[in-house]
Amino acid sequence: MLIQVNGKPKEVASGTTIEALLQQLQLNVHQVVVERNTMIVNKQCYADDLLVEGDILEIVHFVGGG
Repeated sequence: MLIQVNGKPKEVASGTTIEALLQQLQLNVHQVVVERNTMIVNKQCYADDLLVEGDILEIVHFVGGG
């Protein structure tokens, strides 16, 4: 199915969770914030929230530095 991640189309398998998508993108669950269809997703829901056709995700990745 087709979703959008940070403004780019991405094909994912049906039944993919937010957590699984983050793993595919090699992003640490603890260092990102996910907005799904304009709503911030609670990190505790990443493993259970299934993506659906047409979802629009914005993923913000935090990086340390100085």
